[in-house]
Amino acid sequence: MGGEQGAQEFLMVSCASLLLTALCLAADPAPTQLFDFEGAFDVTAIRPSGVEPSLVQEDGSQALALTVRADRDWPGIALRPAGEDSWDLSAHERLEIDVRNAGDAKATLNCRVDNPGADGTSNCNNGYLALEAGQSGTLVVTFNRRDTGMPGIELFGMRGYPFNTGERGTIDTAAVTALTIFVGRPQADTHWVIDNIRAVGAAAPRPALADGATFMPFVDTFGQYIHRDWPGKVHSLDDLRSRVATEAADLTANPGPTGWNRWGGWEAGPQLEATGWFRVTKQDGQWWLVDPAGRLFWSHGVDCVGAVQSTPIAEREAWWQDFPGDQPGLDGYFENQSALHGHYAGQQFRGYAISAANLHRKYGADWRERWFDLAHTRLRSWGHNTIANWSRREVQAGQRTPYVATAGTGGKILAGSTGYWGQFRDVFDPSFEADTRRNLENHRGGAAGDPWCLGFFVDNEIAWGSDVSLAAAALQSPADQAAKLVFVDDLRAKYTTIDALNAVWGSDYASWDALIASTDAPDLEAAREDLTTFYTKFAERYFSVVRDAVKAVAPHQLYLGVRFAWVNDLAAAAAAKYCDVVSYNLYTRDVAQFKTNAGDVPLIIGEFHFGALDRGMFHTGLVSTGSQDDRANHYRSYVLGAVRHPQFVGTHWFQFQDQALTGRALDEENYQIGFLDGCDTPYPEIVAAAREIGANLYQTRLDAALGDTPGETP
Repeated sequence: MGGEQGAQEFLMVSCASLLLTALCLAADPAPTQLFDFEGAFDVTAIRPSGVEPSLVQEDGSQALALTVRADRDWPGIALRPAGEDSWDLSAHERLEIDVRNAGDAKATLNCRVDNPGADGTSNCNNGYLALEAGQSGTLVVTFNRRDTGMPGIELFGMRGYPFNTGERGTIDTAAVTALTIFVGRPQADTHWVIDNIRAVGAAAPRPALADGATFMPFVDTFGQYIHRDWPGKVHSLDDLRSRVATEAADLTANPGPTGWNRWGGWEAGPQLEATGWFRVTKQDGQWWLVDPAGRLFWSHGVDCVGAVQSTPIAEREAWWQDFPGDQPGLDGYFENQSALHGHYAGQQFRGYAISAANLHRKYGADWRERWFDLAHTRLRSWGHNTIANWSRREVQAGQRTPYVATAGTGGKILAGSTGYWGQFRDVFDPSFEADTRRNLENHRGGAAGDPWCLGFFVDNEIAWGSDVSLAAAALQSPADQAAKLVFVDDLRAKYTTIDALNAVWGSDYASWDALIASTDAPDLEAAREDLTTFYTKFAERYFSVVRDAVKAVAPHQLYLGVRFAWVNDLAAAAAAKYCDVVSYNLYTRDVAQFKTNAGDVPLIIGEFHFGALDRGMFHTGLVSTGSQDDRANHYRSYVLGAVRHPQFVGTHWFQFQDQALTGRALDEENYQIGFLDGCDTPYPEIVAAAREIGANLYQTRLDAALGDTPGETP
């Protein structure tokens, strides 16, 4: 009886929350149509550079076709207001363009929304869309609006702000002077059809404050934005604590999908060989995971389960009202931090884990044990069967929910390489193999040998670059770089004399020793054949060493790949050769038509997310949506597209909880990307979407195998 009553209370709270959302958010204004290309649209008014525009009939309406040539680095067009100096788009949240890739290969189209003085970084906002040949989609540019600011107020250390005053990455949405549509450094001609360019969505409200004195402090004791209210906001300590019982009743009423076995596999599905370990198989044209009991398994998971992150406090002490670190019993959540990017890059500074302080206040001093245990109940209730990457070992060790493990490589850096998260390792230096094996050995007695562990991701979003980049980086490295010496040995074996190499490369090296001593890149086109050959050798060396290290410590578990974010065909082919499952972090709106040049291999998505600004946060994350309902709909469409896709064996959402409002220490990210907010309150909209997916997960995939078009969106 108590469970039923609690469930009713939760539903009432959820419904009230949704009603408040509708009341608090202004209705979206009607779209502002900028171009529909109908009637007597004047193509000659377009300002093309390396582009041939023309009008075509597309699905019964007139559209703009673009042939983009590859003879320029940044070919594109500029569309400007007719008869006016600028557009006023201040009522809207984003720009949208209907796009079709009319070419015969995957390509990416970019759009830049410009103010006067736009240079690609300042006075503009950017968006892009990658499409396979023949695929259609919506290119979105979310507006990052520039504000007038407040005297004496300087905010820093975040990706998104309550107001933005600088020119970098912001625009005055009331004075948009041009839309620049382009392809960046194309390797071949591309062909596009675009239509229906419009500004849509309601602009998020901004703080209406007279001056800086009324703005500070702007973060409350729970880490929430002070100057707005929204459904689900915590208003007191009693409010925070009351949510424990409310959610408990909901979890009791919604224990999780029926038809799953204890692993989260398909109990009602076919019985395959039970090996006691997770493995992969292909069944009726679809790739699957198989759980230890021999049941088909599709990995529906969440990253960062049990993880909490600190936010920088140094230089920002005045930002908080009733700062929790000054309160009795909450002073244990300070951490010494360093940053890779942003305001604090290269510094040592003090951070504070406000989300951990909230958990302490919500559950008590033993919150870790309670929260880690609760995570399993939550995930099952929400229709998830996997604790995904970056999660706490204490949660994984519960042997109640399957999980993935993560490890890193090591060894000497490839000096000539670059990358957002750091330089590449020299895979030919003996330290690469030694350190990678050592890192995997650290998992003995933990994830290695645990049947609840699907397998290992090794490394994350490393910089594979173009299909010549790592070979060129080897040549740009010092003379004692192992990869460089291996490459030069290969060239010497092929060409015999330096003159023969010079003749092909158009170079003027005086000797092989001169080539080794040089740190200049060769002509990449002239040397392309040799560069791509060595790139393949480099990539295969990377994956073979890592595969052997994984199998040495965990012979029965899966090597889940490297979590590609930036990848080329050669790297993907090497991964397919050595990985049990090839992994991608795919921050896009849809994966239903995703294609990989890795071939017919099982794929898994290690990260994706969507965010919105209707619950007090300052940044949507990498893929923006207009509201929590919109975010839930995107989640539903994305995951179901993957479920119906014959190669995907899972999707893992990034991440379990929103990032700190004031930015995580590592790189300033402050994204609204959680199933939970910073006060540990579930977002009911996305929880409902995940539950719906989990309840029908295996039947949906079966239906796709029996007749639905593979990858068809719902």
